[in-house]
Amino acid sequence: MTVRAARRILVELRPALEGHAGIPQETRLLFRALRSLGELEVTGLLQSSTQLLPSGSAAAALDAVVERLGRSAMTRDRPRRRWGDIATALVTIGMALRWNLGGTEALTPFDARRCRDFLWEKLFAKSLPAADFDLVTGGAFCVARIPWSALQICARFTSRFGPPIYARLDTREFDLMIAETPYPASLSPSTRLVVRYHDAFPLLMAHTINDRDYQHDTHYLALRHNVREGAWFACVSDATRRDLVSLFPAAEERSLTIPNIVSHHYYAEDTAPARVPEIVAAHRVADAAAAPAPAVPFDYLLMVSSIEPRKNHLVLIAAWEQLRAQRYPQLKLVAVGGPGWHNEPIMRKLQPWIESGEALLLRNVPADSLRRLYKHARATVCPSLAEGFDYSGIEAMRSGGAVVASDIPVHREIFDDAAEYFSTQDPADLAQALGRVIAAVAAPRREELVQRGAIVGARYLPEAIQPQWRAFLNGQQGRG
Repeated sequence: MTVRAARRILVELRPALEGHAGIPQETRLLFRALRSLGELEVTGLLQSSTQLLPSGSAAAALDAVVERLGRSAMTRDRPRRRWGDIATALVTIGMALRWNLGGTEALTPFDARRCRDFLWEKLFAKSLPAADFDLVTGGAFCVARIPWSALQICARFTSRFGPPIYARLDTREFDLMIAETPYPASLSPSTRLVVRYHDAFPLLMAHTINDRDYQHDTHYLALRHNVREGAWFACVSDATRRDLVSLFPAAEERSLTIPNIVSHHYYAEDTAPARVPEIVAAHRVADAAAAPAPAVPFDYLLMVSSIEPRKNHLVLIAAWEQLRAQRYPQLKLVAVGGPGWHNEPIMRKLQPWIESGEALLLRNVPADSLRRLYKHARATVCPSLAEGFDYSGIEAMRSGGAVVASDIPVHREIFDDAAEYFSTQDPADLAQALGRVIAAVAAPRREELVQRGAIVGARYLPEAIQPQWRAFLNGQQGRG
């Protein structure tokens, strides 16, 4: 059976309440891309990870939805152990009994006209230009009241006594629903689920993630549930698709690769490095003991990612220290990203350098400023041990920067020949790769990478990716 042409699309927006990069960014960009395909009726699904939302379309209910979604956005969806109070837990248990008896969860229409500014600020502004305001806030929205984490917890708890119990959403109005991760619910029989599958790290690299037992169990259970119910999987890379099929061979005939879309904010522009110290000063994380931020332009390496083991900061720090000791004593390290998990060894290694002002840790850098950091870095380094896609390298290429990346399959696939590669676990090899890009005699190689990056980065522009979604949704990508 092939994927039928879909006209009425429900798109999960929950991850857009979170940060700037990764899955939250993909959520915003995909919603924009689908809204731009005029033949589709696209509805945004509003659901909190942690907050029980009210049902109904009365003004008071709409105001409560806004307040609770705003609370989720401010806390970036609190950790699982704080996801709700006793009342929410009791509601979830009661709902599980009803779901087990065949009950369904209605989706409540949400009148966005009263709160378009709220939707723009909390869901879309971090990744989209202001010109997209009407496009993304002017459509239809609906509310799923049960928190996403409550659905996960219910399935995990009930799986200890038998088959996990999942909610069934009443999605009869939609031909298809697109979820950004394995989705912990069933849909109406007339609605096909498409899972935007980013990576299998909770299963294959559980040692690198937070709350590993919970993340492993909920990811596995929801993924298995989606496979068994006939979902399709739109993977962000061939590498991710291979991992999916290795875990669930039954998904092979219902999976394909559609890469992520790069944001409009990233493009090459002719700017001077004089703005870089201002950006650093505005977004630097530093305590009172730290040296002052640089007041004049400086040479630096750039890394953009959350601070966590999988991102491989320690190898980059070791390679940077070698370069400073051997040839480049003035070379600074700029790391942009929020705190991840298990990051204590990384921060212990960075802290003396942060206090001396040689390493600069930045957070909450808007895209326009990040574009300038990419442009003027001696190189953007993507040292990860594993990735599903890796936005930072493509953003750097689009911004006119040079990229040095770990030699892992997904980087070879996504970055192609527009990066200088190094052996993932070898600081000396990374130092040599960086030398081939940042040395004065390496100017031709750096320029070559910048030129190739412009070509490779264009593969991920909306106009390149939208036709792939159109073909898939029209059934042309379906397999027997």
